[in-house]
Amino acid sequence: MEYRPLGRTGVHVSQLTLGAMMFGAFGNADHDDSIRIIHAALDAGINFIDTADFYSAGESEEIVGKALKGRRDDVVLATKVGLPFGEEPNHRGTSRRWITRSVEDSLRRLDTDWIDLYQVHRLDPTTDIDETLGVLSDLVHAGKIRAFGASTVPASQIVEAQWVAERRGRERFRTEQPPYSLLNRGIEHDVLPTTQRYGMGVLVYSPLAGGWLSGRYRKGLEIEGPTAAARQRFAAMYDTSSPANAAKLDAADALGALADEAGLTLIQLAIAFVTRHPAVTSAIVGPRTMAHLESYLAADGVTLSDELLDRIDAIVPPGVTLNVADNGWTLPTAPERRRSA
Repeated sequence: MEYRPLGRTGVHVSQLTLGAMMFGAFGNADHDDSIRIIHAALDAGINFIDTADFYSAGESEEIVGKALKGRRDDVVLATKVGLPFGEEPNHRGTSRRWITRSVEDSLRRLDTDWIDLYQVHRLDPTTDIDETLGVLSDLVHAGKIRAFGASTVPASQIVEAQWVAERRGRERFRTEQPPYSLLNRGIEHDVLPTTQRYGMGVLVYSPLAGGWLSGRYRKGLEIEGPTAAARQRFAAMYDTSSPANAAKLDAADALGALADEAGLTLIQLAIAFVTRHPAVTSAIVGPRTMAHLESYLAADGVTLSDELLDRIDAIVPPGVTLNVADNGWTLPTAPERRRSA
């Protein structure tokens, strides 16, 4: 397993991160089986685990906490805050009030004294960024977290957060966690160059494009939606009557044929593609079963030739996301021109 610097934090992490979203009611409700998968990942050399308070309403954190008993010091542990946790209007977001409470709850569920990387799951447009940076900085100074980052943030807001941190004397976002895959290359345009400029670590999620690059989606095969509860609410993303999804099916089929020709599985091709980008620190893989984990680990050590990368670019060009909804954010549209009376 290859280990890489997590931005400029001084911490080194494996090029594959174990994503824990599928542990618990969202995916695998068997705690013992989930723990076996976590231990297998650690034994294979993965030293980085990413979870969130939102995943299965905290159950994922509890499973990870149980799995790390006796192994905590050897693991870089990341979790997230910000998505709704219940129906209460203030049990979400990135206010000082909610983050201060949430971090204590995460520490308890994870059964740990500190969190290595605490991430804002999504920036909260109703909260001043200085408010968020202020409370996260206080948590660093208190030793409850070692560093903090964010997820699915457009380049312009990454720059704004860095600027506010510098001008207000705050700690800064040290990492970004965006979606990135062979079908979703939008971050190559500006997010990845921006993170490189600020020396940020990049943990990419959904390298299999929500399953489109798992090998299940090929022409001539029946297209089924996701089986995991966490992804069933996104069933519309698999409707091939949508022109954008039809384009994804065409691309996935072509990429599958390319992988076959190269003697690789499509999963190996997909994961090797994202991990070999010079701005990417680690790719998050989220197994629900041991077989899923083994298929992801098979990508470790795979390299792609320049010729193969050129052929990938011919299928999905650099910087292009085939379905813009997969970016995780919507770029603002130009306002109508204001005219005087």
